[in-house]
This record gives sequence, C-alpha cells and structure tokens, in this order.
Amino acid sequence: MPLTVPTPIDEFDLTMSDGATIRIRRHGQADSSLRIFLSNGNGFAIDGYLPFWGPLGERFDLVVYDQRNHGSNPPADPPNHDYDHMSRDLEDIFKNVTERLGPKKNVGAFHSMSGRAAMKHAVEIGWRWDALVLFDPPNIPPEGHAAYELMCKFEYRLDEWAKNRRHRYNDPSELAAEYAGLRAHAGWAEGAHDLMARSVLRRDDEKGDWALVFPGEIEGITYLANIPMNLWPSADEYGGPVLLLGADPDQERPGPTAVANKALGLEGGYTYVPIRNAGHMLQIEQPVACREAMLSFLEGLGLLEG
Repeated sequence: MPLTVPTPIDEFDLTMSDGATIRIRRHGQADSSLRIFLSNGNGFAIDGYLPFWGPLGERFDLVVYDQRNHGSNPPADPPNHDYDHMSRDLEDIFKNVTERLGPKKNVGAFHSMSGRAAMKHAVEIGWRWDALVLFDPPNIPPEGHAAYELMCKFEYRLDEWAKNRRHRYNDPSELAAEYAGLRAHAGWAEGAHDLMARSVLRRDDEKGDWALVFPGEIEGITYLANIPMNLWPSADEYGGPVLLLGADPDQERPGPTAVANKALGLEGGYTYVPIRNAGHMLQIEQPVACREAMLSFLEGLGLLEG
C-alpha cells in the first residue's frame, strides 16, 4: 500500500526575514505537553520521512516543515539558500509557532542539512529547546582532522552528482525507481521511495510532466557551503541536552558521515548513538530504532512525563 501523509490538523505559512515563505504543517496531538519540530535534509522533503515521524503523532504535538525552497514551500526569490538564512529561519519559525500555537516543552529533531542549521542556530543565535536531536548531520571537522579530507571529498562528490542529476520526470514513479536503485537508498522502509519522490516533485501542468521542487544546482552549492562553516562544537556549547544519532560506523563500508559523527560524538562529549545497519537516511532506513533512541533520550530527561 502507498504511504499517505495524513491531513494536518493545522497549516499556515510564515514569512522569513528575507521574504521567503515556509509552510508549517501541524500533526498529532495538539493537547500534548511536548511539541516536536521536524525538518529535512538537502534535496529531500519532510513528508518523505513519514515512516519515522508518523507514529510520533499518536503521542506528541508535531510541527513539520521543509527547509526553504524545498518540499511544500514556494521557491524563494532570491533563493538565499545558505546556512546563515536557514539558521535564521529556524529562529523565525520557533518564535512564530510559539506565538501562534502557545508555549510548551519543545524538542528539535532535525536530519542532515537541517541538523547543521540547528547546530549553527543553537551555538550562534541561542538555545531554544528542552532537547535537540540531530540525525546524522554532515559534520566537517577542522582542517587537519583525520576525517576532514574524507568529508570534503564526500561533499564535492555530492555537488557534482546534484548538478548533473535529472530534474524532470514523466511520473514520480520514475524517481522512486531511481531512489530504489541507489545503494545508499535501497534499504528504505516499504513505500518510502514512492512517498519521497512525490514529496520532492511538483506537477508542471503547462509541460505535462513533473519537476524537482529544489533545483539540483542549488542543492550542489549547499553541499559545498557545508565545508567552510567551521562548525564542530562540543556538546557543552549548546546550552542544553543534545542527542547525536549517527549512521552505523561499523558497517563494512561506512559512509563518511558515519565516520565524522562518531568522531564528533566521542571527541565532543555528546550523548551519541549509532543506529545499527543504517546509512545517512537513517530515519527512513531504521525508523523504529531512531524513534526508540530519541524517546529513550527524552525519557531520561523527564520530558515524557505528564
């Protein structure tokens, strides 16, 4: 059966400081004492992560949104797709959601690019969370670190791939088949390839086909923008509890992010949990293990009470 995103209990658009629009969708239990903010990685869309966050709606108040220029959002003009803007977006989103929906305990749960934006936001703008959960952010250590060249090569390789990727399809099923055929994405949960394809494509009625919402050339630039950020914080720099969930570093062929996050977790004093048999898209590959690790962390902080 195809995966279907439930109808939000609320939906509204927020205007960022530069005029970009971010569409907020609220799912789950509005009366829950805990609100979880969730967002996506570069080139993807948060609806495609439904195998992870969908069951959380049975218990929590969920605020899901796509990073600027992604998913349900209209393209920003100019795009301003950089980590400075994405971290400021998070500040605008948090403040506006709290003002509109009311204050409560808040958890940020962010994957990859949105995780890096949340790290930058927390250490440079301010701590806004009762807990922050980072899912395999593409952390690049300082130059000279054993994982520095590995991560740089990884980002350059992704940039080249993104700029040359196909950007128009006759039907989302074609992109779903591409996802399923890639070694890095083959292990996604059942139905997730199709759902993600439908989440990152938009129907072009004029041309009669489907186009990527987020252009590949900007996706590529965003990979490269990760390199000069100089963002390798220790856990005590955030101002509150942080859980770092990483791809499995003990697989036969661990990905660069798995290696880098293991290094950051151990060197930076994080609560670090590698998700076994998972790659970079860990929330879609191992959604149950990711939920269990996150909920165990939140329970240890006393955030699941009441």
